[in-house]
Amino acid sequence: MSKPAGLLTFPGFDSSLAKYMQKAQSDMLTHWHNPFEWAMNSLFQMSDAANHAVESLLAHQKESLSLLLGPVAGASSRPIPLDNATLASKGRIETTSVAVVTGGIGGIGTEICKRFYDDGHQVIATYIAMESERAEQWQLEHLKAGYDLDIVECDVTDFDRCKVVARQLEKDYKHIDILVNCAGITRDATFKNMDPDKWQAVIETNLNSVFNVTRQFVDGMARRRYGRIINISSVNGQKGQFGQTNYATAKAGIIGFSKALALELADQGITVNSVCPGYVGTEMVEAIPEDIKNSIIAKIPVGRLAKPSEIADAVSFLAAENSGYITGSEISVNGALFTAIA
Repeated sequence: MSKPAGLLTFPGFDSSLAKYMQKAQSDMLTHWHNPFEWAMNSLFQMSDAANHAVESLLAHQKESLSLLLGPVAGASSRPIPLDNATLASKGRIETTSVAVVTGGIGGIGTEICKRFYDDGHQVIATYIAMESERAEQWQLEHLKAGYDLDIVECDVTDFDRCKVVARQLEKDYKHIDILVNCAGITRDATFKNMDPDKWQAVIETNLNSVFNVTRQFVDGMARRRYGRIINISSVNGQKGQFGQTNYATAKAGIIGFSKALALELADQGITVNSVCPGYVGTEMVEAIPEDIKNSIIAKIPVGRLAKPSEIADAVSFLAAENSGYITGSEISVNGALFTAIA
């Protein structure tokens, strides 16, 4: 089939759409006797195709701009002295702590960064290369709103890249006191339809990244006998979720990682905890069809989605200096959707 005249295309668009349509047709024929499973798989495939298309578009856009404008600096990691008068005028508490938030420009990550800034910390948010333009725009928008946040490009799935970035941050800021591992993705599919790429992508980004990043900062925290490490897990890592064996595995792994590392670092002034959000009203969730969103809310005893700022409140509490006796804990923020048995 020839493309309509004037249709905007980009690398990966035609192939991903065609593969999705072929897969959907094949699944319909294979699972005609189980309409629920077919419907769920179709939803997962459509979401995956949309994610792939958006990622391809962003990469293509970045490449085109690079050709037209030349390379654009992808990171800003400058130490900014805290101004006491400015802190006081904004109701902030003066601290000398520096916080790194991976995936900091996402929905929950943004609220964590803003809350840390209000708490008086210097804040550095990480992002990945394809998000360069979005990250710079994010930084500018928040600066206009009174939040002077730093950004740095870092592929958290790459151990060596994390090492380079961490060394540079330690050099520029002298010390990193708080680390929040918030970077994460989803690649949903029922297990029998999950290919290795979806499994690896989620495990690498959501779980291996926690090791890759944390490993770089632990020694510095230990030397200074102080540190706060907060890892963002999920209610689905506690209870499991249909179509998310990869995601649930990674998030459950984060809980185990946090408990084990807390034991190792307990006598060195470093706390390690995990926060397990339930369904959160990020822009992505709020944009889903109203009937689907209402069906999700109907299962939550509190009767609503969490606000991203409520997750940030829990993280802020664990990051506080006075929270030094809380370590190895998993804090559930899920509206009683799931209550773990001790």
